Amino acid sequence: MRLSIRYEAVYSYAEPVSLSPHLARIFPRTDLFVRVGKTDFTTDPSGDVQWRRDLFDNLIAYCFFPEPVQDLPFRLELDLDVRERNPFHFLLDSRGLQIPCEYSDHERKLLAAFLERGPSLALPAPLAPDAPRPTVETLVSLTRWIHENLEYERRDEGEPFPPAETLRRGMGSCRDFGPLFAEVLRQNGVAARLASGFVWEGGKAPGERRAESALHAWVEAFLPGAGWIGLDPTNGVFCDHHFVTTAVGLNHEDISPVAGTYYGKKPIASTLAAELEVQKA
Repeated sequence: MRLSIRYEAVYSYAEPVSLSPHLARIFPRTDLFVRVGKTDFTTDPSGDVQWRRDLFDNLIAYCFFPEPVQDLPFRLELDLDVRERNPFHFLLDSRGLQIPCEYSDHERKLLAAFLERGPSLALPAPLAPDAPRPTVETLVSLTRWIHENLEYERRDEGEPFPPAETLRRGMGSCRDFGPLFAEVLRQNGVAARLASGFVWEGGKAPGERRAESALHAWVEAFLPGAGWIGLDPTNGVFCDHHFVTTAVGLNHEDISPVAGTYYGKKPIASTLAAELEVQKA
């Protein structure tokens, strides 16, 4: 499958502002299933763009802007060749056949941050830890429960709600469902991290598309024998070749598509206009 991706985010300020270095995490984490045929990334012409790998091995564009600007664009054009992938094509080690997983001492040491639970969170019975249960069956059930029991809302700006607030509200965006589901997995003894990227939803009816025109967020769980497996609670599915990961991390800040600040002696009004087009070529 060949995908054509066009992404644009433009930050506009009421007056020229000085900027901190900005990080863009919008580039595919390539593997045997994703091959990049074209990459065209542009920002303000005054910017100095440096390419780096962050703590989680995400490819980032480190953009330094020496002069004040009033409009700050980030534009990306990608052509990708994506191989079909069955999200259930893996074998678990015996230590991973049931939840909670039995991580080795070496795994537990490396995964410590992804296993650490957040503040006390009262989970509904279907999400709460129970006696040992079959891993894949349980992950399918947990993923579907959030999809079927929490209402989806489109919200492009603002910080994600804490997991407790998402449960209280009974609704959220993909940026809210991700932290909630990661906490659910950790409470159930499964290492989890957040992920973001692009999703092709061309096979769905327009009313069923939840990642259309915006970057999407989901979760990855580390399972002994299988490694990192993508789970999307927003859509209630395991992640297949329709998902193109651009960033993974421990917190929302680690996977934010664009991160940076402006400097000023007073608050300056600003707006964000973002567009995303993912098409099957």
